[in-house]
Amino acid sequence: RAELCDLFVELGPDQPTLCGDWTTRDLAAHLVVRERRPDAAIGIIVSKLAGYTDKVQAGVADTDWLDLVDTVRTGPPIWSPTRIAKIDELANTAEFFVHHEDVRRAQSAWEPRDLDSDLTDALYGVLTKMARRLVKSSPVGIVLEPDDGHAPVIAKQAEPSVTVRGCVGELVMFVYGRQLHSKVETFGDDDSVTAVNTASFGI
Repeated sequence: RAELCDLFVELGPDQPTLCGDWTTRDLAAHLVVRERRPDAAIGIIVSKLAGYTDKVQAGVADTDWLDLVDTVRTGPPIWSPTRIAKIDELANTAEFFVHHEDVRRAQSAWEPRDLDSDLTDALYGVLTKMARRLVKSSPVGIVLEPDDGHAPVIAKQAEPSVTVRGCVGELVMFVYGRQLHSKVETFGDDDSVTAVNTASFGI
């Protein structure tokens, strides 16, 4: 969270992200809505309510940039369950990692960061718990193969199958739908690899 907010301040509100046509301002507003407006946040998942979510998010975005970033930096309000450390880890580790990378990787000349072991382990936990849901639309099987000794994760059991190899952070980006912006190796027949790289992954 802190590193993302620092990057927001450094880059300003009008920089691109990997989140479609969202700018950094739009992404910051999304994070505020997600944590502070449960009435609107449900539209992030329920498409029928997306219009209301977009309206609320636009209102949140139309505030002073540094104030908006400070709201993200402050974290969830006191009544939020994510004020509890364990819930925060489950709900926000991948969210903030992926969105931090969405900003970093939309800029030129980015490189993967070196992640500490605690964050790597937490992100591996995301893979083991979430990968099957995230890649359920894949037309072929997917095996995620960390290159650091963590055990492979069968994200989808099907044939033919593609193996995706890379560091844990890159595999997380891959299953969250950032396939073309993740530094991984893919192994399988050409058609299957193409299908995996172009599939719509994520929640």
